[in-house]
Amino acid sequence: MEETNTRIAVIGIIIEDKSQAEQVNGLLHQYSQYIIGRMGLPYEKKQVNIISIVVDAPADIISALSGKLGRLPGISSKALYSKTRW
Repeated sequence: MEETNTRIAVIGIIIEDKSQAEQVNGLLHQYSQYIIGRMGLPYEKKQVNIISIVVDAPADIISALSGKLGRLPGISSKALYSKTRW
């Protein structure tokens, strides 16, 4: 991973269709070189899983990952970017 011109971002993922979990994990594995940390929370009351991914990557990579996740059926995804570029 090239460290110039990268940004830190948090990608929030909500899994409403648990059958898509394998596809989510597959995408996260493809981008694992950029992932700093991951936290997952099952929310049984609403029957969803919530995942937060912290990444350090170029903005186009962050956007690509978030977009691919959000296009999966039953998955919502948004990225929150740091203001500083490194």
